Amino acid sequence: MTETEGHVKPFGQAEAPLSHPDLFSTVAEGGEVPALASGWRLALREFLDNKVAVLGVVIIVFFVLFCFAGPLFYHTNQTLTQPLNANLAPGAASPLGGTAGPLGTDEHGFDELGRIMAGGRTALAIGFFAAVISIVIGTLYGAISGLSGRLLDGVMMRFVDIVYSIPFLFIVLVLATKFSATVLEESLLLGFFSWLVPARLMRGEVLTLRERDFVWAARVMGSSRARLVYKHLIPNSLSVVIVNVTFLVADSILALAFLGFLGFGLQYPTASWGDMLGNADTYVSNGQWWLVYPVGFCLVAVVMACNLVGDGLRDAFDVRLRRR
Repeated sequence: MTETEGHVKPFGQAEAPLSHPDLFSTVAEGGEVPALASGWRLALREFLDNKVAVLGVVIIVFFVLFCFAGPLFYHTNQTLTQPLNANLAPGAASPLGGTAGPLGTDEHGFDELGRIMAGGRTALAIGFFAAVISIVIGTLYGAISGLSGRLLDGVMMRFVDIVYSIPFLFIVLVLATKFSATVLEESLLLGFFSWLVPARLMRGEVLTLRERDFVWAARVMGSSRARLVYKHLIPNSLSVVIVNVTFLVADSILALAFLGFLGFGLQYPTASWGDMLGNADTYVSNGQWWLVYPVGFCLVAVVMACNLVGDGLRDAFDVRLRRR
């Protein structure tokens, strides 16, 4: 016989199990146990909670639609010059009949609003293409360096240090004078000299991941170095890659604008925002504000939006920076 809660029960008699409502009531008293969410879902939720980062996405989407879909609705001539329509103020009467567009015309007679669309289309295409090239090269280079032994890793990173010590824009300016400035060549030029930072970041991530249990398990099972890189290391470092892409897009657009401002931009009739700002000081002195401020605002807005998205992605993927 045993005594439990003031009454006697025969020894050996099993206690009645708790019913399901009792279990639910016990959980309810302690609060609901939240379902476990994946790391990507948590990162997405954290990113969407960041209003500034979401604003950056909205700005980028707006400019993509503005530059690529805008010419379908706002038709302008961006190939043949019209000297008689040069430097017309917004809404001014044209010698050829009609009036100038909402942002006037430039020194070649091109409609400025249509020119901004064409230049933005070029800048965004080169920015994204150059970022993809640099992130692919940097990711592979950094992953191989981090997974290799000390000797090969040291040689590869010393090469990165040597190239990194040479001014980036100096190399680009020298090469820009040797090659014809087309969209493809500008993208390749910027992409091939922007992979150093991604390589360093990827190497640091791989140095941490290569000591994890799943990497050792893959090695024990006979995985080759190539399989370790593309099957285990790179997929588990995608957060670093995704965050870095946004900053590379902004850097490439700024570098392209700098080249165009110095006169090493794209060949006519292709235009970019940097080419359009090449004579900004003259425009401002002559009071032609419509040739400076609108395109300058577009350039600043796109670069700022890319940086905002990059900061938001970094905060979302980094567990230490997530808001509790």
